[in-house]
Amino acid sequence: MVAAAHRISRGSDFDRTLRAGVRVTTRDLVVHVLPLSTVPTDPGDPRNTGVAVFGGPWLGLIVSKAVGNAVVRHRVARRLRAAFATSRDRFPITETMMVVRARPSAADCDSPELASQLVEALERRRVRDAFANTEDRILR
Repeated sequence: MVAAAHRISRGSDFDRTLRAGVRVTTRDLVVHVLPLSTVPTDPGDPRNTGVAVFGGPWLGLIVSKAVGNAVVRHRVARRLRAAFATSRDRFPITETMMVVRARPSAADCDSPELASQLVEALERRRVRDAFANTEDRILR
């Protein structure tokens, strides 16, 4: 599972990832990925300290009532957190935020299917390009 330290909980982090991140879609998920070094951050942000930057990647979930009742939404969220935990090694840079929005059809998916869709989203060209741009900025 994903530790609480690896979850996005602040609204400003959700907003920043949704606005500035790269968006890719799969059949049941909409995934926003934001390498933190691509966006200037607030100097007062605690993630700018050396301690917090090494704690990523971070995950945020959006599972609306359109997905189902509370039992179904929590089941989908648990499956997505487990999928994220298994795919953490696919991030070339740990200072990354990812927000996953579950579509209503995600309620009918099992854990391996959601995990494969998450990995598929991370392997898309737009996400790879975002990480490549980040590596270029780090090397300069």
